[in-house]
Amino acid sequence: MAEVSSAGAEPPVHNEVSGSHTGPVIQANSIGVVNVGGVPAQAPHGELAQTADRLAAAVEERWLREEERRKIQDPRPLPVRWKTARKGLMDHWENILRTSYGETADPLDLDGCLDRIAETYEKIPSRRLVVLGRAGSGKTILGLRFVLDRLQARASGEPVPEIFSLGSWNPTTDPLVDWLSSQLIRDQPGLATIGDDGRTLAAALVARGLILPVLDGFDEIAERLRPAALKELSHLSLLPLVLTSRSDEYAAAKRKSTRGLTHAAAVELTDLTLADSGKYLILSSPEDAMPEWGRVLAELRDRPEAPLSAVLATPLMVSLARTIYSESDESEPENEDEVESGEPKRSPAALLEDGRFTTREALEDHLLSSFIPSVYQRRPGDRRTAPARSWNPQRAHRWLGYLAHHLKQLDTPDLAWWKLGTSMSRWTRTVLIAFLAGLSFAIVTCVGNIPIDLIATSHGLGFAIRRGTVAGLLHGLVTGLAFGFVYWLADSSDLLKPSPVRARLFGRPRHMGARFSARVMTRVMTGALIGFAVAVVLVLVDRVVVPRLGLDDGLGGGLLSALVFPPEVGLSAGLVLGIMTWLETPIDVKAAASCTDLLRSNHANVISHLLVWALIPGLVAGLVGSLTADPISSLQLGLAFGIEAAFGAGIGYCLCLTAWGQWVALARIWLPLTGQLPWRLVAFLEDACERGALRRAGAVYQFRHARLQNHLTGAGKTEGEGLR
Repeated sequence: MAEVSSAGAEPPVHNEVSGSHTGPVIQANSIGVVNVGGVPAQAPHGELAQTADRLAAAVEERWLREEERRKIQDPRPLPVRWKTARKGLMDHWENILRTSYGETADPLDLDGCLDRIAETYEKIPSRRLVVLGRAGSGKTILGLRFVLDRLQARASGEPVPEIFSLGSWNPTTDPLVDWLSSQLIRDQPGLATIGDDGRTLAAALVARGLILPVLDGFDEIAERLRPAALKELSHLSLLPLVLTSRSDEYAAAKRKSTRGLTHAAAVELTDLTLADSGKYLILSSPEDAMPEWGRVLAELRDRPEAPLSAVLATPLMVSLARTIYSESDESEPENEDEVESGEPKRSPAALLEDGRFTTREALEDHLLSSFIPSVYQRRPGDRRTAPARSWNPQRAHRWLGYLAHHLKQLDTPDLAWWKLGTSMSRWTRTVLIAFLAGLSFAIVTCVGNIPIDLIATSHGLGFAIRRGTVAGLLHGLVTGLAFGFVYWLADSSDLLKPSPVRARLFGRPRHMGARFSARVMTRVMTGALIGFAVAVVLVLVDRVVVPRLGLDDGLGGGLLSALVFPPEVGLSAGLVLGIMTWLETPIDVKAAASCTDLLRSNHANVISHLLVWALIPGLVAGLVGSLTADPISSLQLGLAFGIEAAFGAGIGYCLCLTAWGQWVALARIWLPLTGQLPWRLVAFLEDACERGALRRAGAVYQFRHARLQNHLTGAGKTEGEGLR
C-alpha cells in the first residue's frame, strides 16, 4: 500500500504577497468547494465524488457509534453553550465577512447552544470558526455534534466533515494538506489508492476541497509549534475549517504569531449553570440515587462557594461524577465509616464532606482518580461492557498508566497498535527482535539438520542431535545479528519502516511512482547485500567452526557449492524483498478501517510472506542445483531450501519489516511478559472503549479525555494541563 506520507501533494507555491514559499494554494469555486494547487474550479464528479460519498457514510457511522458509547444523548446532551469571543481572539470582521474595501462590517451575533452549531457555522461567510473554552468545557463534543449535523444535511458530492486530532501534527515538517491526507489514509486505507493523476484518493479529496476538517485540540500541539501551526493555517486562508482549542493557549499562540487565524470568527464556551448540571445528574441517575443528588444540589444552592459548584461547571467533570456516583456497581467504600454505618458505598454526599475536598483542584483530582476504579468495578454482565470481561481494577489502572506514559513519550494522543512498544529504547527493541528472529532460525536449522544427518550419514542419533543443536545455535546467532541490524536500519528509515495499512490484492494495477520505485530498490539492495553477507558467514560456520568442534558430517559439498551459496542467498533475499514490496497494494476503499481491521489484514499478510519466502528461494536453489545435480536432487534441494527460508528467514522478515511482526514481538510477547500490558491486549483495548476509558478514532485509540491521560502519567494535577 502507498506510504502514509506526502505522496501526491502539490509542490510549494511562491507567495507573491509575502515573497515566501508557503504551501499548496487554496482556491475557492462557485459551489463553496475549495481547490488546492490550482485544480480547475468545477464540481466533483465520477469516482472522486463517489469516494467522498462512501467516506461520508463511513465517517457518520463511526461518530454515531462514538456518540452512543460516550452516552452524549443518554438521557439528553448537556446544554453546552457559547458566546461570541472577544475581539482580540479573532480576525477583523471585514475579513471574516469578506467585505469590499471601504465597506464597514457589523459584528455577527454567534451566541448559541449545542444543537445550533451547524447553523452558527453557516452564518460565517468565510466558513472558518475557532471554538475556544477552558479545560473540559465540551469542545470535542461540540466538534462531534458539528460533524454529525453537517453529515445529516450533506448532499452528494459536497465536502465531508471529519475530525482530526491535531496533537500529532508537526507544522514545521508536514504541510497541513499532506498531513490531512496521511490521517485519512491511516483511518481509511483504501484512500491510498493511486489515481490517474498520480495522487492518492486522499490527496485528491483534500486538494479538491471535499474534506471539511474539524481540527480538534490545537492546544495539544507542542507549545513551541503553535505559532507555526497558526501561520500554516493562515496561509490556507480560503480553506473552510473548524478549530478547537483552550482559550489561554490559543491567545498565547496568537500573540506570538502577531495575527492569529486569518478570516476566522471565534466563539467561547461558557460554564454550565448549577441548574444545568443538576438536572442532568438527576435525570441520568437510577431512582435510588436521585434523592441523594437532590440533597447535594440543594446544599450547593445554599453554598455556592463550595468547590463542587465550580467542578460541576464543566461537562467533563459532570460526566465523571455521573459515572462514579450514579452508574458504578459494587464500588469500593469511600472510607471505613461508610462500611460501619451501612451507608451507600458511593454517595455523592461525600463530595461535600467538610475538610475533605477544600479546593476545586483536589476535587477534580479525586474524580479523575476514582474514574478508572469505578468503570472497572461494574459487573461483567453490564451491557455497556464486553460480555464476560472481568479485568482487575488495579491491573487495568496499571496497564492504562503504561499506555498513557507511552503516548507521553511519543508526544502524541494517538494510540496506534503498530507503535506499541516503540517508546522502549531502540537497543532494547533491537535485542528483542534479534533474539526472536535468531531463535526461529535456530529451531528451523536444528530441526532440518537432524533428519538429514540421520538419513545421509551413519553417525547415529546422538551425533545428529548434537550437530543439529550446535549448527542451529550458530546459525541462529548469525541470522539474529543480521535481523537485528535490519530492524535497526528500518527503525530509522522511512523506506524500510513497516507500515500497518497494507494488504495483498494480487493482479491489481498500480501507479509506479518515484517514491514507490525507490522503496522497491532500497529493499532489493538491502536484502541482496545482507543476504550475501549472512550466507558468507554461514559458509564459514559450516566449513570452519562446526568441523573444529568435531561435528563434521561430510555433507558440506565442494568448493563450488561454497562459492555459489552466497550469491544464491543474496539473489533470493533481494528478489523476495522486492517482490513483496511490489505486491503491497491498498485495501478496498469501501472498508472502514479500525484497529482490529488493520490487525486482521496484516495478520493475513503473514501467509503471503511465508509463501513468497518459500517460493523464491526454493526456485532459485532448485535452478542452481539443476546445473550441478540431477533433477530429483535439485527438486529436493529446492524444497528443503524453500521450507527453511519460509520458516526461518520469513519469520525473521515479519518481525523486522512488518507492522504485525513488530506488534507480536513487542506488544504481544514482551510487554505482557513484563506485566506492562495484558495478554489479551486487543480485548482489553476494545473493552476500555466500551467502559469509556478510551475512544476509537479510526484506526487508532485515544484516551477519552486528555486530562485523564495526563492524570495517569502524574502530569494532570491542575486545570492547566491537558483537558479538552
